[in-house]
Amino acid sequence: MNIQAVRVIYISEMGRFFRTIAQSFISPVLSTSLYFIVFGSAIGSRIEEVEGVSYGAFIVPGLIMLTVMTQATSNASFGIYFPKFIGTIYELLSAPISFLEIVIGYVGAAATKAFIIGMVILTTSFFFVDITIQNPLMMFAFLTLTCLSFALLGFILGIWAGNFEQLQLVPLLVVTPLVFLGGSFYSISMLPPFWQTVTLFNPVVYLVSGFRWSFFGTADVPVLASLGAIGLFTVICLAFVWWIFKTGWKIRA
Repeated sequence: MNIQAVRVIYISEMGRFFRTIAQSFISPVLSTSLYFIVFGSAIGSRIEEVEGVSYGAFIVPGLIMLTVMTQATSNASFGIYFPKFIGTIYELLSAPISFLEIVIGYVGAAATKAFIIGMVILTTSFFFVDITIQNPLMMFAFLTLTCLSFALLGFILGIWAGNFEQLQLVPLLVVTPLVFLGGSFYSISMLPPFWQTVTLFNPVVYLVSGFRWSFFGTADVPVLASLGAIGLFTVICLAFVWWIFKTGWKIRA
């Protein structure tokens, strides 16, 4: 393992994050505040509790998941797409480093950025609602695995994308809708039976449910199913990344 190569890629990617520190931190704080004003106040005044939890607190895990998934995907996809766009990826591929070291550097940086933003949103939430985290270790575990898995997904999208429009296509048209329809701001038990069944085919439901369980001890699906879902998703993404570098798909043409 070439630790120096991983370190250089990681520091370079994190440097881009800290160069836009105001945008990186102020934007999620403002977005979180707006969600609490719109959802927590407007809707929360009509829905006092969901599964014994105040609605304002109930939406916190979903809000964190929404931001973390989109940020991890976007950061990782842009991080690998830009070298491909300007042609410097060929220098990276010809360097004496393995594909594993490249992936660790880019995906690790994107996951770290998403994790930091997730913690910023969690901290901001304490100013609006009273939150007690029942299982902090599981909360950190779910958050870390989500950041990692969606950073891997973003890495794959960055390799696949042929232009900047395609780079934003999946996060905007796939990831964000799945999160909104995955019980981020409501419990799927509030849906009619037919739609409850349909919703269970949305993989994001398992991630949001498991993450919410770490806060309040309640979940829409079994916690083991949530862990299994995110573990399977991570393994699939890792296998696809391995296949990309083995075949040179979209990077050696």
